[in-house]
Amino acid sequence: MCTGSDSASDSKSDPNSNGWTRARGAVLKSLVLIGGALLLRRLTKSTTRWDHARIVAESLNGEKFSKEQAVRDPDSYFNFRWLSCPAADMVDGSKVLYFEQAFWRTPHKPFRQRFFMVKPCAKELKCDVEDIAEHLTTIHLKRCERGKRCLYEGSTPADGFPNSWQNGATYCTSELAVLKNNEIHAWDRGYDDDGNQVWGVKGGPYEFKPAPASSFDDFLNPLSFASQPVGKRIEGSFVLQE
Repeated sequence: MCTGSDSASDSKSDPNSNGWTRARGAVLKSLVLIGGALLLRRLTKSTTRWDHARIVAESLNGEKFSKEQAVRDPDSYFNFRWLSCPAADMVDGSKVLYFEQAFWRTPHKPFRQRFFMVKPCAKELKCDVEDIAEHLTTIHLKRCERGKRCLYEGSTPADGFPNSWQNGATYCTSELAVLKNNEIHAWDRGYDDDGNQVWGVKGGPYEFKPAPASSFDDFLNPLSFASQPVGKRIEGSFVLQE
């Protein structure tokens, strides 16, 4: 009549019960440990060199404008239109992009047209992505430090690259930053032999923010750029490469 004592006697009569309980607990513990290890591996998986190049190439693509900056400081900045689209994938995985820049009112008359290549930096270089343009101008990009607005940033070497576009310039430099939401900051400046800046904005980089995708659908075919005038192209360009 004492159910408690009956249960105790039943437990004692089944020696496999405690063993099964321990085994089941061990299995559950193992599953938890394995699942945690897989989750940790996924969370800590490092970004590859080619992942960095892909992110930069995708960020450079599209139509962007410096409209907000031009409204904020019309005496220093124009509303330029940035347009870039994929042109080719190289055998080694490098991305080739077509790029042009124009005044927003005359998008059919770009003053700068370039092809540039985006690829991972060589292992001996202290950078993540390399951007190389047709004049072998190279910008080495590195991941931005934690807490900064940018994702990647970099520049040409301090001595820049040869450029004689205007105002007695003999060389120019380029700085580039890739921000979230595909925003691009670009700063090109020309200098004479004495190191004096003779062209380019002085107050800081141009800030190009994406336009709605539908506004440049007609420009996605690289063949459509072949007929653009060459006479007013700006000498000088940049490339992202590793």
